[in-house]
Amino acid sequence: MSIASSLYGITGTIYSNLFISLPYPETKDDLSDKIMIVTGSNTGLGFEASQHLLRLGVGKLIMAVRSLEKGEAARKELLKLTKRAPESIQVWYLDMASYESVKAFSARAIAELPTIDVVLANAGLATSFEFSSAEDNERTITVNPGKFVIPNSATHYWAPIKELIPDEKAGKIFSRLNDPERSIMESRYYVSKLIVLYITREIASRFGASEKSNVIINAPNPSYCISGLMREKQDVAPPDFLARSTEMGSRALVAGVLAGQESNGQYMNNCQVRDPACHVTNKTGAKIQTALYKELLEKLENIAPGVSKNM
Repeated sequence: MSIASSLYGITGTIYSNLFISLPYPETKDDLSDKIMIVTGSNTGLGFEASQHLLRLGVGKLIMAVRSLEKGEAARKELLKLTKRAPESIQVWYLDMASYESVKAFSARAIAELPTIDVVLANAGLATSFEFSSAEDNERTITVNPGKFVIPNSATHYWAPIKELIPDEKAGKIFSRLNDPERSIMESRYYVSKLIVLYITREIASRFGASEKSNVIINAPNPSYCISGLMREKQDVAPPDFLARSTEMGSRALVAGVLAGQESNGQYMNNCQVRDPACHVTNKTGAKIQTALYKELLEKLENIAPGVSKNM
């Protein structure tokens, strides 16, 4: 992380939020046969993105939520707002913090869904990728083409990389991040978004090199929005006048859903593909990216043996 990178990220965020109105999501594509999964879809960005996708005609929306009660309430509201048929929305239980829940959700998706066209992973990094891997673990799911959209943030521009630099003497990266004695929690959110980009880029490069793959994975930035994201850090949250509405931010996520092959492995800002921070693309970033991916595969193998064969 450099001072220049930090300033670029901060000033860019302020300018975007105050002066740029994101384009209202529209598409000429027929989405009536598409099945899309949106995690965290009962509130905030996930709810607003779901409303846009239903308006655009997605055939079936799976609302993946931690609370079925809240999910059903949100489903009723979405049906009311979009005038869609009741069968167009289903509510499924998913706790992204639980490996068992992720695997159970994946098994259900394999059993009940003929295809998964989009996963909008409106949740944290590691479990998002574990989810996407588990659902494809030695099973046949038609993906035509599959898209994994993982929300990102301009905070990666000022995320410190010290914790992520490969160092055999210091131990594995994820072990260091999970060590309370060595963790730097003040910057953990920023670092998590940086990790998202590294993993996104590595997966895209590997899947893109495979003739069998038609998967697109991208990382759109909705920017700072008025939502529950900072509910545990109200004392350090930016003022509301610098925030986008959740509806405005959700337009960025839907842009990621609608984006084509040009978005594969890319960071998106203001609904367009943009270069990430220099510490993502330079030589040090390349080393971190490779190391993180290798460690991630090891973690996934422990959770679902054999999954790395598909990656």
